[in-house]
Amino acid sequence: MNGFVLAAKAAALLSDQNVRKRFGWTLVIILSPIIVVLAFILSLASGSASHNTAAVELCFNGGVVPAQMPAEYRSYIEEMRDSFLTLDQYLESINGMTEGGKSVDTVQVKADFYALFFGDEQPGRRAVSNFADCFVTYEKRTRTITNDDGTTSEESYTVAIPIEDPEIVWEQIKTTMGIEITAENRINAQSIYNLIQYGWSGSGSLDGIDIGGPVMSVDGFCSPLGANWRSMISSDFGYRICPYHGRELHSGLDLAAPAGTSIRAALSGTVVKSYYSNSYGNYTVIDHGNGMTTAYAHQSKRLVSVGDTVNAGEVIGLVGSTGNSTGPHLHFEVRVDGNLQDPKLYLP
Repeated sequence: MNGFVLAAKAAALLSDQNVRKRFGWTLVIILSPIIVVLAFILSLASGSASHNTAAVELCFNGGVVPAQMPAEYRSYIEEMRDSFLTLDQYLESINGMTEGGKSVDTVQVKADFYALFFGDEQPGRRAVSNFADCFVTYEKRTRTITNDDGTTSEESYTVAIPIEDPEIVWEQIKTTMGIEITAENRINAQSIYNLIQYGWSGSGSLDGIDIGGPVMSVDGFCSPLGANWRSMISSDFGYRICPYHGRELHSGLDLAAPAGTSIRAALSGTVVKSYYSNSYGNYTVIDHGNGMTTAYAHQSKRLVSVGDTVNAGEVIGLVGSTGNSTGPHLHFEVRVDGNLQDPKLYLP
């Protein structure tokens, strides 16, 4: 049983007046800490495969580890904290080498590290500096400096350039650290990042939610996230206050769903764009002919490439939270002759 489910059942049991009367407060006082610790341990036992909120927050934000916690689980948290200290020191050095106001997202680095190595025997002994280097490329540059005697000369220096495409980062981690990266690792890492950065993990299961088969409107337009798309709307098309850009025209419809949920093509067509964007994250555009295109942003993974022909209802990607995003969702756009349209006018 999931630790959080057990904790909820325990809380319900301990708050029931009839139960308290039947067993008495003495038994409740004895059992309460045991149940709470057991629930916490059961959640931790799943390791990085289904991270536990309490363990994540203890590692990222500090705090006192419960005294009753078994030594094994206490060591997991302490090892991760030690690794984070080393990562913070090295990332500070890396960010001191960046230019143009860019920097490595330290929360993302640690979220990826946690997803891969929590529960590892001794993650602190891994080459933490090598792991951090997977998030940047280094480039030699020259600059003009003024010497003490007033003359000038050229000197070489090294610039750290943050890698913006997570696909490249994961590939570098795989090569540098010599480990296999699973889809589960990646989804967990993004969920951990969302939890620490935004207070909501939006983790879902590995495959997100089951949206069922293709759901079409009368004119053949397919919902990218199934029949219940209306209940998923987190931001409508139109003007809004954006957390990144202030007041702006929101160019599409945001549909919140767990990371990993399948995204279906709205109509048949040809993929004309498939790349990583700073704002849109993993981004796909499909040309359906007659001037109509649809776009799908913030995906955790793109499953089609430029030039691919897709059918209406075909799965083209997975919901994620890449780019400028505050949680897993699909940003869905419709354009006709280049002009933005309200997607709700087309969805079934």
